[in-house]
Amino acid sequence: MINTYAQNVSALFKTGVTTEHSFRGYLQTLLESLLPNYMAVNEPKRSACGAPDYALIDKKNKIPYAYVEAKDLFDNDLRGVNPKIHKEQFDRYKKALSHVCFTDYLEFHFYVDGEAVDSVCLLEPNSKGGFNVVNEDKFISVLQSWADCPMQKITSASRLAEIMAHKAQLLKESILKTLKTEENSEIHDQFATFKQVLINDLTETSFADIYAQTIAYGMFAARLHDNTPEDFSRQEAATLIPTSNPFLRKIFQSIAGFDLDSRVAWIVDDLAKAFAATDMDKVMGRYRQNALHEDPLIHFYEDFLAAYDKNLRKSCGVYYTPQSVVRFIVRAVDNILIRDFDFPDGLADDKQEIYKLKDATDKEYTKKLHRVQILDPATGTGTFLAETVRQIYKKFEGNEGMWPSYVESGLRPRLNGFELLMAPYTIAHLKLDMMMNGDENAPTSNNRTRIFLTNSLEEHHRDANTLFATWLSDESKQADSVKRDCPVMVMMGNPPYSISSHNKGEWITDLLKIYKKDLNEKKINIDDDYIKFIRLGQHYIEKNGQGILAYISNNSYIDGITHRQMRKTLLDVFDDIYIVNLHGNSKRKETAPDGGKDENVFDIMVGTNIGIFVKNTNKPSKKKNEPATVHYLDLYGARKEKYDELDNLSLPALVETHGRACQEKHASNECPQWQILDCPAPNYFFVPKDFGAQEEYEKGLKIDELFKNFFSGIETQKDALNIFFNDRDRNDVYVDFRNLNVMELCDKYKVSIEWASNAKEGFLSNPLLTDKIAYRPFDIRFTNYISKQGIMARPRFEVMKNMIDKDNFSLLSMRQSRDGSINVYVTDKIISKDTLSSLDRCTMFSLYLYDEAGGRHLNIKEEMLGGRNAE
Repeated sequence: MINTYAQNVSALFKTGVTTEHSFRGYLQTLLESLLPNYMAVNEPKRSACGAPDYALIDKKNKIPYAYVEAKDLFDNDLRGVNPKIHKEQFDRYKKALSHVCFTDYLEFHFYVDGEAVDSVCLLEPNSKGGFNVVNEDKFISVLQSWADCPMQKITSASRLAEIMAHKAQLLKESILKTLKTEENSEIHDQFATFKQVLINDLTETSFADIYAQTIAYGMFAARLHDNTPEDFSRQEAATLIPTSNPFLRKIFQSIAGFDLDSRVAWIVDDLAKAFAATDMDKVMGRYRQNALHEDPLIHFYEDFLAAYDKNLRKSCGVYYTPQSVVRFIVRAVDNILIRDFDFPDGLADDKQEIYKLKDATDKEYTKKLHRVQILDPATGTGTFLAETVRQIYKKFEGNEGMWPSYVESGLRPRLNGFELLMAPYTIAHLKLDMMMNGDENAPTSNNRTRIFLTNSLEEHHRDANTLFATWLSDESKQADSVKRDCPVMVMMGNPPYSISSHNKGEWITDLLKIYKKDLNEKKINIDDDYIKFIRLGQHYIEKNGQGILAYISNNSYIDGITHRQMRKTLLDVFDDIYIVNLHGNSKRKETAPDGGKDENVFDIMVGTNIGIFVKNTNKPSKKKNEPATVHYLDLYGARKEKYDELDNLSLPALVETHGRACQEKHASNECPQWQILDCPAPNYFFVPKDFGAQEEYEKGLKIDELFKNFFSGIETQKDALNIFFNDRDRNDVYVDFRNLNVMELCDKYKVSIEWASNAKEGFLSNPLLTDKIAYRPFDIRFTNYISKQGIMARPRFEVMKNMIDKDNFSLLSMRQSRDGSINVYVTDKIISKDTLSSLDRCTMFSLYLYDEAGGRHLNIKEEMLGGRNAE
């Protein structure tokens, strides 16, 4: 058979008109003759969307076992002459496929689980222009051994997450190519449904992400409930997904079908093979036995994202919440419900009340609902809801027999979660399903787990009855019923931190206006996702009339100048506010009061805090128009120290009346660390401030009143073409932009045609005004500065004209000082925006404008700078 293969390849090659596709039929015949237990399926349509050229299908169970990718004869990349052409594709296949072979029909390179196992040259060129067979016996032996080599058993959660991620990457690429090449396909229909029902600005790339994660984690959910893994398949998966997750069950009805697009089906089938080789008892056994006490899935999603797409985690603000933080927040909420709301069972309260509601058409009706409804609007992998279940379960000690019936009637209907990403959504379902069912062999509940795939920051759909009658529409309708009807008593979680928020819908933007009211600021930093989630929580609690909002979040809102109206609103709405400032801001280079290291509780740079906001109508001791009482606590130190303190931390003693009279109670031995804050207008700071000199301070002038014209400095946006260490490099760019044409500039400097055109026009039509810039404090560099926009994004000429060819000095100062001093810098050069950014972080420039001891104003140039050059 191999000799026939050599003759056919030789004859075809001698025609001189062959491509890599010309020899596929011969290779298919060769593979099937040497591997009688497999079918070698060659699907060029599927290959066009990113699949290997051949799939070796096991004839017994019809599952793809191995893959072959064929390149043209004498392929340089395959032979190591130029190993860059196909490197990305080869690496992708080696990561995602357990058995893959790369060949140019002459040489064969075999890989198992990403590792090279052998390579064989089967055909060599001869003097007649054809090929001779060499290494025949070795080739047959290696090929058959490779095909019969069992897939390595998967025994760890991290390894399984990695394999799932790599296969999901293949799936994403295949879906994306299908969307771009075909307009009439089932995947296109599903894309349109997702876009209409779930995410209005959904892109094809984002949809491919969602779809790939849906399949990967749907298979994962199904495999967890399979007791016969040897024959696990996508068809079986559709029957195994828990009924508590109806969305996944419905979507897998289409995935299980025999008419599933072949460009997707091969990857799903290969994924099923990986799950069949997974020892779920070792991966998940400990979790199944101790679901109510331990959580080895905590890092599962992070492992998946690390291998799948690290940038996706960052863009979505996805960070695992430390268990100590979660325990404290859930425990604190439980205590407040018992102590302040007279709910003796706290979070375990399952009593019901009659509520007045409105349906989708705004028609009023009444319904009996549980009064302690809990919502995590950014559920992630379900960490907060899982901890809620654990703490409630502790209250059943000695009465465990009552747990199953309580779960179905008194717990499951009260636990609600919203999640936008498919992977954590599925993990959260799995986690809560196992925890609430207890025994791993217990049948899955027929009642759905109330975690919904939805965007928390979008209002419920008022036209819910007219949406597509699909599985996604059903999911959306159920999420809408929670958004519209659920009397949320407790809202808690870890909302995403994303300054460049993609959540810009009309509903949440309108809600956010109250935080921006009358600020009169040029730049308002109130659009971060975490702020939107705080506003969302406030909205739900206000709608219910009472309740608790408890988040861990970025702590910039507790002392940011532009957050003052946000703080005022929170003071007006709530009765008690508890702030645990966890600090850990590496951008501010925070240290502990004793000078020791201060670490973040997350692996992020921004500082964090726990904010608990309580609106309590049961004890209306707060007088009309009286602001909330703000209880404040600092936690500094190493990360582990903060975890330990949170595990032992209690809320301050019950505040029975509002106002400063409560100070003594907080200073008692019961909770000596807490203090009550004064939060006066106009800034309403949620951090301790010494206002002893406030009256004298107010007699002074504001910086923006002292300087009528001010800006934040020149902004280049392209430092590489604007900022130079020497005058020679500066002049070279100047000469190029005056003499080269636009296309030459684009080619040399790798810039867009539009940018090059604007920059060149700026150089030709405006004079060069100066060549030096205060790039950063004490860092003078060279630049090409012209007065009009062009090569610089924002020249700020209205102010900077005063620094050019004039004997003037500029005084740079920040509006808000973090250490209490006045940060000042003096220069006679034009100023980069980076100078001001650096000044904010450099305490070496903390200087005072008035010498109180000497009773005189300081000479800025001579005395402050000690006679140094004015820069």
